[in-house]
Parts: sequence; C-alpha cells; structure tokens
Amino acid sequence: MLKTIFLVPACLFALLALCGLGYLALSLWSEMRFLARRRKACQNEAGKYTPPVSILKPLRGSDRQMYESFRSHCLQDYPQYEIIFGVNDESDEAVAEVERLRSEFPAHDIQLVVCPEVLGSNRKVSNLTQMMRVAKYGHILINDSDIRVERDYLRRIVAPMQNAKVGMVTTLYRAEAGCSIASRIEAVTIATDFAGGVLCATELEGGLHFGLGSTLAFPRAAAEAIGGLETLLEYLADDHELGKMISDAGYEVVLSDVVVETFLPEYNFGAMFEHQLRWARTVRDLRKRGYIGVLLTFGLPWAMASAICAGFANWSLALLAAVALARFASGWLLCGPILNDRQTLRDLWLIPVRDIVGVAIWFASFGGDTIMWRGEKFHLKDGRLTRA
Repeated sequence: MLKTIFLVPACLFALLALCGLGYLALSLWSEMRFLARRRKACQNEAGKYTPPVSILKPLRGSDRQMYESFRSHCLQDYPQYEIIFGVNDESDEAVAEVERLRSEFPAHDIQLVVCPEVLGSNRKVSNLTQMMRVAKYGHILINDSDIRVERDYLRRIVAPMQNAKVGMVTTLYRAEAGCSIASRIEAVTIATDFAGGVLCATELEGGLHFGLGSTLAFPRAAAEAIGGLETLLEYLADDHELGKMISDAGYEVVLSDVVVETFLPEYNFGAMFEHQLRWARTVRDLRKRGYIGVLLTFGLPWAMASAICAGFANWSLALLAAVALARFASGWLLCGPILNDRQTLRDLWLIPVRDIVGVAIWFASFGGDTIMWRGEKFHLKDGRLTRA
C-alpha cells in the first residue's frame, strides 16, 4: 500500500507538476526552434540595408554602467545615425554623462532634448513623444538607458525592415546582476522565465505580437499608422502596447537573433519583490485569461510539494526528477546558447528559489491593482495608468 502523508494534495500537486512539465517541454521546443532560426540566418545579410536611423534614449537619473551603455551606441559599424537623449529637466544627473559622451565623440550626431511637457501619466512616453519631434530619420530605434550593445547591433536590427511588411524589430536581453542574492534571482527570472515565455508566445501565437523595451525598432510610417507614440501616453507597458498596436495594424513584429545586455541594481528582497509584483500585475492586466495559466508553469515547486505530501514516495521522486531535469535543461539552453549569459548560468542553482518566489508573486498579484512606479503610486486597469 502506498504510504502517503496527504494523498489528495499529493495527487493535486502532481497534476499541477505534470502541467508544468508540459510547459517545460514546450519551452524546450521553442528554444530549439529559436536556435535553429539563428543558425539558418545568413550572416552576410546584415549590412545590405542601412537606412539612416534615429536612436531615442529617454533618461532619468543614473544607472549601473550607464556611460558604457551610451558609449556602445557610438561605436556602431553603421554609416549614418543620430542619438537623441531626452530628460525631464536640465538638472537630471544623466545630463553630465551625455555631455561627457559628446566630448568623447564630437563627430557624432548626439542631441540632448529637455522635455518639459507632461503629456500623460507615462512620463517616459511623454518624453519620447517630444523627442520624436526632432528625430530626422525615417527609421526609429528606442531602447532603455542601461542597454549595452555590440558593434553590429544596428546593422542586424535594421536588416529585417527591408521587408515593407515588418513594422517592428525587438530583442531578448540578458541582465548582469549586482552582488546581492536578490539581484541574482532577478537575473535568473529574466533569463529563464521571461525570455522563455517570450519564445513560447512566439510559437503558440504564430509569431510575436508585442514589443520588448530592450529594443523597439520601427519605420516611422508604422508609428504613424497607429496614431504616433501619443497613443501610449496612459499605458504602463508601453513597449508591449507599441508592438501590439503595430501588429494589430497589419505589420509583422520580428524577434531578432540579437541579444542585448542590461544591468540590474543591487536589489534587496523587498525591492526585488516590489519590482516583480509590478511586472506580474501588469501581465495579469494585459492578459487576463492567459495569466491564470501562468500558475501551471511552475512545475518545480508543485513537484516538490507533491513529493513532500507523498512522503517522498518513489513515484513522486521520479516526477520531481523529471521536472527538475526539464527545468534546468531549459535554463541551460536559455542562459547558454541563446543569451550567452555566463553569470546567470553559474546561478542556475537559484532556480528553485526563483520559482517558489514566482508562485508567491503570482498569488500576491491578485491582491489589488495598485503598483509603485518611479516612486509614484498608480492604479492599473486595461493597461492604463491612473494616479492613486
């Protein structure tokens, strides 16, 4: 007779773990499909199509490695582009870094735009709207202040837009963590949960239908087709919505094989939890029906719970081993061949902790519609922000 502590919860958790195992199988398939597409991509295609590009970088305060991130955009192997930085006011500490960049690269077309108007709840989009007014070129690229890129970044990002059907190119990213455990857990989340989810969505939905803030590259005509960036002024997830609107307008959104790099602060656990809770509530608000299914993706915690409730019976340990193997295999594929994220590859041992935290955040996300963003409290409804 099977010895169990709690038979009913053990079976329930086992069922949830099997759902998680199915999701991990989908993740592995999606990851291998992405690698296959990358291998098939012709390396000499990038560079044939090089229209002038306006790079827009909205700034607020300073970030880790910010200057080196700026600098990487000035080292592009690309014939003609401008970089437009935007700040709320001239007293922003990022202004000094922009002036330093101008001094190091005097021959580059670098502008600093002060954006005094507050056009909506999303101040970043408000600034971008004002920055667009001075952008000279027909191809626009927006990325965050802490994004560092390789020399061939622009060539590879712009290349797909030679096809007039392509309305946006976006990218995955890896995160360099600080020294704190919380910062490293956040990096594991980005690499093994967020990136994997993007690849699964690409396969399940027949392509990508949203954007990622690490890179939003688009023809100006695509932005004009949705009414301009002004349409995003009240949205929190402006990157997601911009890609969605461009997709809804009939354009293709391309996930590039390029991976960029960002830098995480030295989070404590409270700050990390608050940041991930904001993410979770945003996703819950944007994908109301699909978000319920997110609970089924946490196979490892459910397999662990099943094993405990089953008194570590052989069948429960076999299930736990299968789920753990799939979870770590997926994490290795994402951190290794896909993202080239050596730091997070060394931190894969944090996956069980990350997944348990993920379950807690999923439940906490139903505790309200309030989020903290840039030091202000907002209510979130249908993706839109209203000040609390």
